Amino acid sequence: MKQSYNPYDNVLKVVQDAAAILGYNDSDIEAIKYPERELKVSIPVRMDDGTTHVFQGYRIQHSTSRGPAKGGIRFHPDVNADEVRALAAWMTFKCAVVNIPYGGGKGGVVCDPSKLSENEIRAITRRYTAAIAPLIGPEQDIPAPDVGTNAAVMGWIMDTYSMLKGHCIHGVVTGKPLELGGALGRNEATGRGVMFTTLNILKKLGIPSEGTTVAVQGAGNVGSVSAKLLHEAGLKVVAISDVSGGIYNPDGLDIPAILSYLAADRRNLLKDFNEDGTTHISNEELLELPVTVLVPAALENQINAGNAGKIQAKLIVEAANGPTTSEADEILAKRGIEVVPDILANAGGVVVSYFEWVQNIQSVSWTEDEVNKKLKDIMDAAFESVWDLTQEKHTTLRMGAYLIALKRVVDAKSARAIWP
Repeated sequence: MKQSYNPYDNVLKVVQDAAAILGYNDSDIEAIKYPERELKVSIPVRMDDGTTHVFQGYRIQHSTSRGPAKGGIRFHPDVNADEVRALAAWMTFKCAVVNIPYGGGKGGVVCDPSKLSENEIRAITRRYTAAIAPLIGPEQDIPAPDVGTNAAVMGWIMDTYSMLKGHCIHGVVTGKPLELGGALGRNEATGRGVMFTTLNILKKLGIPSEGTTVAVQGAGNVGSVSAKLLHEAGLKVVAISDVSGGIYNPDGLDIPAILSYLAADRRNLLKDFNEDGTTHISNEELLELPVTVLVPAALENQINAGNAGKIQAKLIVEAANGPTTSEADEILAKRGIEVVPDILANAGGVVVSYFEWVQNIQSVSWTEDEVNKKLKDIMDAAFESVWDLTQEKHTTLRMGAYLIALKRVVDAKSARAIWP
């Protein structure tokens, strides 16, 4: 759903509000308002029909004060510079709130993978990698999958970068195939983190998880894994959607059957899935269902001033990046609807990306049980810190998360000082 406003403005507003609570002056946060580096590239590709098409791509590093930039690469027709800036900044604060030694970066290519062949996607990936190669690397900037990309794309990036450097460099990306140094548990990490966070907030609110109703907007990697793991944890997933729309059953959906159908062919869409008791609904209708937990796991700005007043969920767990606008946040807060922010709720992916990077640069391997246990420990600790500060400051969970994250980023910048 396209929006007419700039998502980076959302980031700046929350940063300003958090800075005011922390007592920072303009000089303390001035540098954080501006990305450190921005690269726009043109990507000429010979298409399957023999024509040449030039795609536009971006790689933006918001901050490297706490470590190398870290952030996904998105292939989507709506990619633009302001979106990538916002996503890079969210990564800065996401890494800070879970206290892993990364800054924030993000990349994207303006394209529609659903209309491209695998050969064309591979060609775009390789040429894009060559174009951004001066900015990325295990000690500089480590990409990962995002909307429209996956482990295969990360493998092509690793191979291209390695060919340019003349030797194999596993640590240049995370979210890779296991055969190329990927980490066990990485594919499910973001959704697993969403599940951990949902169970944590339900416990704090005194809501039993068994049978609690959930609606999940989005059936990509994050949405599908979130739905799967929440279903396995005993919650009742009553709605899920993809780009074609959603399906709803107040008695609960057969999540394993739905995910098997979607996984069987990338052309399979929920608009064509039929099951007894289900109703086909739009993505907009899904957001307004009478459920306990709403999990937006699609794109940014889905919950906005136009629909925030119609949300019936008691609790929103942001599995996507930036799904709630600042205007909607104010409306939801006034209505008493708890929102677990993206920089906390969906941080599981970057946490396990960090584990993958550590394993790559140390040439070690962890079991999936080790990965999942370490992930739970970090997600639980981050949640407790945010919850405790939120209660102390009498503010929202989003503001609590930003207070922790912003302080860590400002402290790092202050310790390093301005060069020269």
